[in-house]
Amino acid sequence: MLAHNGLPPPQRRRALLVIILGLLLSVLDGTVVNLALPSIARDLHASASQSIWVVNAYQVATLALLLPLATLGDLVGYRRVYLTGLAVFTVASLGCAVATSVPALAAARAVQGLGAAGVMSVNAALVRQIFPQSLLGRGMAINSMVVATATVAGPTVAALILSVAPWPWLFALNLPLGALTLALGVRALPQDRPRRPGSAPLSVIDVVLNILMFSLVFLGVDTLGTRHATPGGTPLASGLAILAAGLAIGAVYVRRQLHRPLPLFPLDLLRIPVFALSMCTSVAAFGAQMLAFVALPFLMLEHFGRSPFQAGMLITAWPLAIVVVAPIAGRLIGRYPGGLLGGIGLGVMAFGLAAMALLPAQPGDADIVWRLLLCGAGFGLFQSPNNHTIVTSAPVERSGGASGMLGTARLTGQTLGAVILAVIFSLSSPHDGHGPFVALGLAAVLAAVAGLFSALRLHGGAAKRP
Repeated sequence: MLAHNGLPPPQRRRALLVIILGLLLSVLDGTVVNLALPSIARDLHASASQSIWVVNAYQVATLALLLPLATLGDLVGYRRVYLTGLAVFTVASLGCAVATSVPALAAARAVQGLGAAGVMSVNAALVRQIFPQSLLGRGMAINSMVVATATVAGPTVAALILSVAPWPWLFALNLPLGALTLALGVRALPQDRPRRPGSAPLSVIDVVLNILMFSLVFLGVDTLGTRHATPGGTPLASGLAILAAGLAIGAVYVRRQLHRPLPLFPLDLLRIPVFALSMCTSVAAFGAQMLAFVALPFLMLEHFGRSPFQAGMLITAWPLAIVVVAPIAGRLIGRYPGGLLGGIGLGVMAFGLAAMALLPAQPGDADIVWRLLLCGAGFGLFQSPNNHTIVTSAPVERSGGASGMLGTARLTGQTLGAVILAVIFSLSSPHDGHGPFVALGLAAVLAAVAGLFSALRLHGGAAKRP
């Protein structure tokens, strides 16, 4: 009954506030430290390459633990996993704030990533619980808007904090916010259902294999992508060896999952055509977004000569468009097919990115803003219907697995975009404008590919479960 009728409106609003705050904290912390890396390296007497692990530790931990914690949510309850993850994230933030070396900071960031994975893995499943079916599209739109906005707002938030305080405050501010969200969550989130009788326990071997697969593949691809971008470069053989080890472990892991009634890696959900196509849409779209958002500052600051403040204000057009369009997309869910809405949105995004790649040599602010508004509007139109399809095309009892896959698709796409950009910048200078223009062109191609995946869902057979 709860999954269909949702929560009463007052409790629903409080529960939604908890989900919004938890997502803001966990998603923002994935990018908020990027701007502070030079200061961190200087203060902790570390090299630039060592300081990168402050970012990588968080990303690897989050990506590797999303699916195990999503499955755990299906088994023991989404509320329990969410609140535990939020508590771990908050305590680890204190460890980050007081760290006195890069290894200590990276270790605390890994624990923080574990907590963030608990929050991200089940947030969409909780949205499915707290909203009635008739309003679920609106709930998913709010959820999607928060994720999209927080993803691109990290540098802006970091700049504001660092303008008045040193880098440890990037983490210290999580303490009161995390404690407040935790206190609200204990009161507002729906109670967990009793564990299903006869449900199999979480396999420790499968959890270890999942962590090794995602970690090694991430590190291998990252090594290959950045080996030319650092002095001396990591040998090609090392990157290939790490990637091969991850793929080999992945092959063993996937074979084990084929025989599981409740697989940790939800291959059963990927057999649903519309679910698989929506996952491909999400990976390609977030890859395009990451390519653009890392390339844009180089383009604005170093090629067009804008100040950091001017560049930040111009780039803000993208998330502002998302904030405006995402609620509209939420209201369109159910009236029009998700594949159609996503296809149109990603087509608009691809056009905006292509227009950015073809900017004149000395564009005015208006030339830049209308293009970025198109990108944000297209992304906002795609994301809510796509996320709604991913979550609702799975059976209700697999909401946790679907929620985990939603987060996995986002992080995989962002990793793909970052690695592609590292390769571009290793072959073409980011400082003369050529590299960023190439990146924006490839981002347009990725957005178009995502739009194609979305449009394929309009085929009648794609919407049916096997």
